[in-house]
Amino acid sequence: MTGGTRDRMVLGAVDLIRRRGLNATSVREVVRHTGTPRGSVGHHFPRGKLQLVEEALNFAGTEVGQPLAALVEAHGVEAGLRAFIAAWRKVLEASAFEAGCPVLAVSVEEFVADDGFPNPEAQARLLDIAEAIFARWREVLVQGLEKEGVPTARAARLATLVIASVEGTVALCRASRSADALDEVGTELTALLAGAIAAARG
Repeated sequence: MTGGTRDRMVLGAVDLIRRRGLNATSVREVVRHTGTPRGSVGHHFPRGKLQLVEEALNFAGTEVGQPLAALVEAHGVEAGLRAFIAAWRKVLEASAFEAGCPVLAVSVEEFVADDGFPNPEAQARLLDIAEAIFARWREVLVQGLEKEGVPTARAARLATLVIASVEGTVALCRASRSADALDEVGTELTALLAGAIAAARG
């Protein structure tokens, strides 16, 4: 991102959703958190909070997905898994275990609009975006496993397990204020992927 007002607001929304959740992240709080002018909201985000959350979600998805894809392509799926876990460790430790995954946060909360009322249509749109992000992360792992010879059906199941396990582990780490669970889950997932690859190669 360039660091302009709009980008600062998107990054600020990502940070607040990670720390506080979806509905504690109001436009007013984003403005306060980022030190940006209140009047710039209407200019940069004419659809208000929903648009800001959408863009924050898409940024967060790309922030994780692009490095994951590059590492899997260059070094294999096990390296991608290690990087995926390392990225969440960095988020947790840099925030003193206050921040988690904004995509997960949006997935488990009901969206409340700028007027203070739930908006089922907006909720459905945000869930669609979250689902697409998780699907992109899974597909990176599926393709990496397939490249290593793992059959597509098993690769898809393993990719789902990896994403679900790491996302859940991030929540455990926040509760315990420790990254130990990431190490434990990472060790088991790495062994599982290595076993699947070895079996595929005969």
